[in-house]
Amino acid sequence: MNQPTTLQGMLKGKCPRCRQGDVFETSVFNVAKPFKMHRNCPHCNLHYEMEPGFFYGSMYVSYAISVIILATCGVSVAYLVKGATIWTYITAVTVATLLTFPFNFRFSRVAWMYLFVSYEPEAEEK
Repeated sequence: MNQPTTLQGMLKGKCPRCRQGDVFETSVFNVAKPFKMHRNCPHCNLHYEMEPGFFYGSMYVSYAISVIILATCGVSVAYLVKGATIWTYITAVTVATLLTFPFNFRFSRVAWMYLFVSYEPEAEEK
């Protein structure tokens, strides 16, 4: 069985240690609970929150992604809408940020875990 690469594992929301268990309980498109995380990996039993407040660091990843979204959206508006007002930029950036927030939140948490947990392909099933 082929294991996903680091980037594939992060994009799919897989456990950083075994890359098989899901980090989140539901799909990003589940409106009721898009941010509900498993406490432990369903496959290798890795405890996701290594210490209290561990995920505060994921805010730095989220901030970097938000800056990329802001820059991309601003450049796109400048290119596509000639003579755009400041309100056009503000509206475009606000809409883009709100639409990408669930993806940003989930990816930031997973990416943060991948920084601190080593990949162990032989991680045992629980």
